Amino acid sequence: MTQDTIERRLSPQLCHRVRGEDTFPVEWRPLDGRERFAVRASWPTDHPFFTPVRRGGERYHDPLLVVETLRQATMALLHSVHGLPLTRHILLNEISLSCDPAGLDVEGGDPDIEIRFVELVLRGGQLSEMLVEWTVRRGAGVVATGGARARFAGGAAYRRLRGGRVEAGVVRPGPWTRRAPAPLAGRARVDDVLLAPTGREGVWELVVDTAHPTLFQRPNDHIPGMLFLEAGRQAVSAAVWPRPCLPVSLRIAFDRYAEFHGGPCLLRAVPAGGDGPAATEAGAFEVTGYQDGARLFTCALRTG
Repeated sequence: MTQDTIERRLSPQLCHRVRGEDTFPVEWRPLDGRERFAVRASWPTDHPFFTPVRRGGERYHDPLLVVETLRQATMALLHSVHGLPLTRHILLNEISLSCDPAGLDVEGGDPDIEIRFVELVLRGGQLSEMLVEWTVRRGAGVVATGGARARFAGGAAYRRLRGGRVEAGVVRPGPWTRRAPAPLAGRARVDDVLLAPTGREGVWELVVDTAHPTLFQRPNDHIPGMLFLEAGRQAVSAAVWPRPCLPVSLRIAFDRYAEFHGGPCLLRAVPAGGDGPAATEAGAFEVTGYQDGARLFTCALRTG
């Protein structure tokens, strides 16, 4: 068997997950040395959090399930192929995705993913930065493309970067009683709603529930970025209600860490084309997050 045909199974640990049911990449094989890889994944139709999105009479895989699959597969390859230690800290700069909703029909087959590391930067013999591009196919058709940029830091550098705010195993469970209505946020269960009303139109407070079994599987010393991507989608869902919110493109760029012990994280979603019903109908939004007056992230999201 040649190297190009060897397939390697992926474990939850390599994908930074704890439970197998939350691990979506299945196996990988090299396509071109250490830069291009084929990954086979499996998308569930009954996952408790990444549930299908309904539009009309059709059901589509959640585009954020696609993002999570690509994120997991990339991390697994960084550890398996490029020697990134599991103890290394991953500092996510940005993630982007464009997809064809028709290609995400839940009746389609499992996805085949091509991952290409466009840029890998070493400093002192350690991987310090990466730029990755993704192509997702089902059958012969491309259904999604995207990419991500990230940096990596060891323990000492990470502690300096965090300014002493690193607290291993920080858990901040809190019983939230005033979440937004689940349908408004595009969710079926209130436990999955990440928005709490602030009394200001279009402005939401982030719900940080570290008891959530999918979003918080491991101890964190900061609020994870994927939480903001989901919260941004929910803020857009509220803005276009009662139309369904099925993202066809998104890009989120992170400015700084969000702290458990900081003030409330506030999100605001506004139409990208200006105010008014026409701009809302166009479906392009910009979501911005703040904490203690400092910007945390910006997310451009377009619905189909």
